[in-house]
Amino acid sequence: MNIAIFGSAFNPPSRGHQSVLERLKHYDLVLLVPSIAHAWGKDMLGYSTRCEMVEAFIQDVKLDNLQISNIEAEILQSNGEEQGQSVTTYAVMTALQEHYPQSQLTFVLGPDNFLNFGKFYKADEITSKWSILACPETLPVRSTQIRQRLANHQSIRDLTTPSVEEYVQEHKLYS
Repeated sequence: MNIAIFGSAFNPPSRGHQSVLERLKHYDLVLLVPSIAHAWGKDMLGYSTRCEMVEAFIQDVKLDNLQISNIEAEILQSNGEEQGQSVTTYAVMTALQEHYPQSQLTFVLGPDNFLNFGKFYKADEITSKWSILACPETLPVRSTQIRQRLANHQSIRDLTTPSVEEYVQEHKLYS
């Protein structure tokens, strides 16, 4: 099985994320991996809230090969670590390879992370063990834009999916 691993803060999921995922239809499975804590200290909503938004996002996007993965939470729990501590891409890929030992894994990243890939923990080992796919979004929508619009009490309808928009409004997030 060919599996794409797409990690992100998903803070919140955007049409930009969707534009990447739509180009990964040829994979048997695409795992969406929300960051439990950002490696470079990015401020994010709570992990469970972002996971709920990813679930809503997956329902809206309607691609049969999408699935959320809570592997980062599993890694923290198995290591007895505190939430808030970051989980490395290397740890995620290693754990997922253990879950899917017969599968080919590809780590998918956007152009912003691709430019910083050399800073990733064990970047050379990642590239020697797994495939890397730099996949820029075809719709340049960033989660930052969504948060800015919400802070200014503006519509986000064109920036995310309907269920994510509804979730954000219902829970009064980012405003």
